[in-house]
Amino acid sequence: MGIDPRLLVEQCSRTLVHTDFTGLGERIEGKVRDSYRSGDRRTIVVTDRVSCFDRVVGTLPFKGQVLNQIAAFWFEATSAIAPNHLLGVPDPNVSVVRECRPLPVEFVMRAYLTGSTGTSIWTAYARGERSYCGHLLPEGLRKHEPLPQPILTPTTKAPKGEHDLLTSRDEVLASGAVDARVYAEAERLTSALFAEGQRHAASRGLILVDTKYELGQDESGRLVVIDEIHTPDSSRYWYRDRYEQALSRGHDPEALDKEYVRRWLQEHDYRGEGPSPELPIDVRCEAARRYIEAFEQIAGRDFAPDTEPPAERIRRNLGL
Repeated sequence: MGIDPRLLVEQCSRTLVHTDFTGLGERIEGKVRDSYRSGDRRTIVVTDRVSCFDRVVGTLPFKGQVLNQIAAFWFEATSAIAPNHLLGVPDPNVSVVRECRPLPVEFVMRAYLTGSTGTSIWTAYARGERSYCGHLLPEGLRKHEPLPQPILTPTTKAPKGEHDLLTSRDEVLASGAVDARVYAEAERLTSALFAEGQRHAASRGLILVDTKYELGQDESGRLVVIDEIHTPDSSRYWYRDRYEQALSRGHDPEALDKEYVRRWLQEHDYRGEGPSPELPIDVRCEAARRYIEAFEQIAGRDFAPDTEPPAERIRRNLGL
């Protein structure tokens, strides 16, 4: 398991930054995914772009392949718990999905008092706040400790280039973004998905610390999991066997997610305002190595990198 470090360095000059595939439908560019909508189908191309603080800050080698394949693994593994939009994976970077109407809210499940951004639960707690997204938190908790129980902390879904905002169940219902019935079903589904994610992660030597879910409604109004699920972009993973040792020494637990990139940016005084500093090759490669290790640890199989020029390969695999 693992990947040749030299291959990561070489791939840094061949990352998938931008897509423009004619014939797939209306193009919609996100921070990481470029979607092509046509009728009741959507083709999602997962690029190698990496975003932190709601800003694209560079690319990581093989990141799109890793994200797409981790999401496919989890969609299959959790299909009995919640329906999802995945129809097929015709290319390492591409998923074909059913078109759904996204809910205007993202659902973040949190199980630990952690985080490094200005809106993280740990940052709020360290400021003395004891109410977070409508949840009351007890006194005496330490950084990175488990919460008394996992909590659902919704956020608004901001347009590209803007920041998502923390909210609460009561605020979501008062705004009319979703009604009480839909919110209750979303809470049930995300709680069940998170419990299964934590169970599987523990069986693979990891802790699923927190994660973000996006939900949509299909043509019948049924809630469906969309976008991605339990990937290193949308989730925080720690090594289970190193967690207690890190806490006892006052260190941050070792993570398998983009927190590594986020912390590097913070060390260089970037928190989402203005142009981001350029990510050095060694930082890009180490972040990519962690993404790949996350895939192998979660899926229980080796990551098989495809080094063919991605745009040419995607066109061929999609018959364009």
